[in-house]
Amino acid sequence: MKAALCKTLDGPEALSLETVPEPVAKPGQAIVTIKAVGLNFADTLITRGKYQYKPDLPFAPGAEIAGVLDGPAGELKAGQRVLAYVGWGGAAERIAVDAEALIPVPDGVSDVMAAGLSVTYGTAMHGLRERGRLKAGETVVVTGAAGGAGQAAVEVAHLLGARVIAVASSEEKLALTRRLGADDGILYPGSDLKEAVRRLTGGKGADVVYDCIGGDASEPLIRALAWKGRFLVVGFAAGEIPRIPLNLLLVKGAEATGVFWGEAIRRDPQGHRSDMAQLLNWVAEGRLKPITHGTFPLAEISRALAVLDARAARGKVVLTL
Repeated sequence: MKAALCKTLDGPEALSLETVPEPVAKPGQAIVTIKAVGLNFADTLITRGKYQYKPDLPFAPGAEIAGVLDGPAGELKAGQRVLAYVGWGGAAERIAVDAEALIPVPDGVSDVMAAGLSVTYGTAMHGLRERGRLKAGETVVVTGAAGGAGQAAVEVAHLLGARVIAVASSEEKLALTRRLGADDGILYPGSDLKEAVRRLTGGKGADVVYDCIGGDASEPLIRALAWKGRFLVVGFAAGEIPRIPLNLLLVKGAEATGVFWGEAIRRDPQGHRSDMAQLLNWVAEGRLKPITHGTFPLAEISRALAVLDARAARGKVVLTL
């Protein structure tokens, strides 16, 4: 079978399409014939040895897969469509997957759509619904709202019944977030975040902040929290991990909460399955319509990852097999 292999840590451009042995399922695993692979910025890091996980060489990148079961796996039948988060190894024609990681894909959800749900939308569901305890009618601020993680958070928060304030770096990006369900937008850099949030909330502040960027945006947004507000630490796309004066949490009775989706799904697989079932139902019903930037064949994985490397993706980048 064919797989896109990382044989050196020289980045996505060094990946090569190779013939490799067929996977062999260990006890508790099943073989999946892959139809689509969702790519993420983490794939550009893991191929450079700069990600938190460092698999042995050679390996295939690709953390999100959608495909068809070659044989039965628990209650799932041979030929059933499934998706799974696998960490790496997805950029191949077939893969052995832990049976407990397999999630059935309903009719009405394409392979391309299914392959792009796990990481960004799974993180948004876990972050907003569990860690942020977001309720219908509350106000949530999403930073980096036009990026992959931010788009997912905007859409999920909207579907959960929240009022969404998007923070993005251009008017074009803010227009995109409004099409996804944002009610208001803040241009940043270029605005005083604390004052903008307080103005848009009539002085009350935000119930939840979903912070994908960190850096200089974090402290003013903590200052813009409402009483008992929840500040969700999702990522540091700005490149800087902020130092926060803890008295800001004290005077607002507020919380700062980490959102570590990868560890959460390992510790609470049933919670992950519940989140994915809700997301898949929303897609099947037409209520959630994730944007696909583009699809690429397996042989063009380097070109696909170059889009993510350049931060040029406007939606999900997906390999199709």
